Amino acid sequence: MELEKFSYDNKIVKAFMIASVIFGLVGMLVGLTAAIQLFYPVFNFDLQYTTFGRIRPLHTNAIIFAFVGNAMFGAVYYSMQRLLKARMFNDTLSWIHFWGWQLIIVAAAISLPLGMTTSKEYAELEWPIDIAITLVWVVFGINMLGTIIKRREKHMYVAIWFYIATFVTVAVLHIVNSFEMPVNLFKSYSWYAGVQDALVQWWYGHNAVAFFLTTPYLGMMYYFLPKAANRPVYSYRLSIVHFWTLIFIYIWAGPHHLLYSTLPDWAQSLGTVFSIMLIAPSWGGMLNGLFTLRGAWDRVREDPVLKFMVVAVTAYGMATLEGPLLSLKNVNAIAHFTDWIVAHVHVGGLGWNGFLIFGILYWLIPRMWGVPLFSKNLANVHFWIGTLGIIFYALPMYISGVVQSLMWKEFNPEGFLVYKNFLETTVQILPMHMLRAIGGALYLTGAIVMVYNLVKTAYSGKFIANEEAEAAPLVKTEVTGSWHHVLESKPILFTVLTLIAISIGGIVQMVPTFLIKSNVPTIASVKPYTPLELHGRDIYIREGCVGCHSQLVRPFRSEVERYDPLGGEYSKSGEYVYDHPFLWGSKRTGPDLHRLGGKYSDIWHYNHMLAPDAVSSGSIMPAYPWLFTQRIDLGQTALKIKALRKIGVPYEEGYEAIANEELMIQARRIVSNLELEGIEVAPETEIVAMIAYLQRLGKDIKASKTASNK
Repeated sequence: MELEKFSYDNKIVKAFMIASVIFGLVGMLVGLTAAIQLFYPVFNFDLQYTTFGRIRPLHTNAIIFAFVGNAMFGAVYYSMQRLLKARMFNDTLSWIHFWGWQLIIVAAAISLPLGMTTSKEYAELEWPIDIAITLVWVVFGINMLGTIIKRREKHMYVAIWFYIATFVTVAVLHIVNSFEMPVNLFKSYSWYAGVQDALVQWWYGHNAVAFFLTTPYLGMMYYFLPKAANRPVYSYRLSIVHFWTLIFIYIWAGPHHLLYSTLPDWAQSLGTVFSIMLIAPSWGGMLNGLFTLRGAWDRVREDPVLKFMVVAVTAYGMATLEGPLLSLKNVNAIAHFTDWIVAHVHVGGLGWNGFLIFGILYWLIPRMWGVPLFSKNLANVHFWIGTLGIIFYALPMYISGVVQSLMWKEFNPEGFLVYKNFLETTVQILPMHMLRAIGGALYLTGAIVMVYNLVKTAYSGKFIANEEAEAAPLVKTEVTGSWHHVLESKPILFTVLTLIAISIGGIVQMVPTFLIKSNVPTIASVKPYTPLELHGRDIYIREGCVGCHSQLVRPFRSEVERYDPLGGEYSKSGEYVYDHPFLWGSKRTGPDLHRLGGKYSDIWHYNHMLAPDAVSSGSIMPAYPWLFTQRIDLGQTALKIKALRKIGVPYEEGYEAIANEELMIQARRIVSNLELEGIEVAPETEIVAMIAYLQRLGKDIKASKTASNK
């Protein structure tokens, strides 16, 4: 049979890899800045756009979608063409994908510091950007599936399976989690409320980690690790078991982020059971990767590419063992809301994703420029600096997490909390945060060394834009062999079965939670937020306060006595029925706020937002001086009321016409309280709305308890 001549498109790979490196450096620098802010608040710079609450989501989005995402796309385009023996389906689609993705990243980099955020973890971008993500993702999918269909290789190699699962699952996750009710071009409310919003968000959040940060990188591991080691994959059968069990089980595990929350117990238990089951396929994949190096371990000592890849796969194994262990309730009770979770996340991010990207770049760039790597010694220097960076980052955070949890839960012999003031725990762990910043700085330094090495490599060679290749055309014949061998020749059927496998878990968890009312019992005293409180809540979201403060008092004696010593109430699911979005948080850098209302006076809140350290000595919270000069937009009140009514908040028809009148009445009461302390402030000022919201927290459940006592 005559061979067909064609070429692989390296230009699109080059573009994605350059974007990954540039955005990676920016994302790491922003992350280092955020780390320093947590022990040296001066690094908030007293600017509205550089506070921790605003740049933390900028850091996570830059790393996940810009650094890791661009590298993933570049590696997929490189490996897929060679595995399928075909150029990408359409070069124009490739470039629409590239520029569309970069525009999304730029939009995120602009909007997040401006406070345009939904506050939902890894899904903070507002609705117009969500639509853009959907469109660009569809372009990527068409290009990928089109390439698979026009392939010259009958069977789809294991990496392609993981790429298909990534495309299908991320599409489903993003669309379902992004149902929002727009208020204007820059503001929306989550379609879901409270407990249901939390379930959907962590179904998305956990599986964004699974299907954006894990499955495509497993596909990359299955391609680049054997290539770098010049060894075949250890076990084809293990690859099959790894793939199907992983994509089926992973999707069920989201509720383990919500243990001891108000999510129904059956959903929490499902999340725990499937999380433990995840150990088997995850470690199956890790062992398949490491055993691929059998007979090549001598080369690992010499080859920096293999060093990076071995540590990456090992970090994947560590993170995927630790995740299920953290889903055990007794472990979760200690670790959740602490720095332990930060360490866990970064072992995966820095070790698994970061080191695999570095290894792939060191392997890929010399081949695309047709020259050896400029300096193996520099690559080895990068490896050891980066490894030290991970150690200096993770170990202090593990220690910090354990210290936090033990201090939060410690009672004296008389039965009282030893450290009742939350700030005592914050001050205690500051040295650990300093060490964490050193680790981040080391990791960033290593990445800078890599950039120098790769640039020098590229300048010493000539870029191969179109790599010539040849292969026999695909002949349609009946495929025989194992069932999976047959399935690999049917990409459409394979994609449909993948969609079915990843859909079951989400359907089983979400349908009962949404349709069976007993899963979210209502509380009669819980009312919608007043117009002023609603504005205050939106300011709270804009400033990223949820990044440091939870709003979920778990059913532990230590938490009830710390956060609601007089009422003695832990959080109930019915309290959140009008919360669009939910604001439970995932980390406590400051105390929980769900029972804050009435604990402090209006003047305390005023002074605390103006100068936190003056009110609470040693506080690392930034000041918010702009809240005292900026005014709420009264023109948006009616639009917010209408939007929330459409998604189930029971504001009466026509209420929006008088909403601003009620807003001003409540605002003037707060202004009068401040005037008694010698403070003059306009009722439309943002600080007034913020005070109104903070004073509302927990008031409804207290009203319910008062009514029941009567």
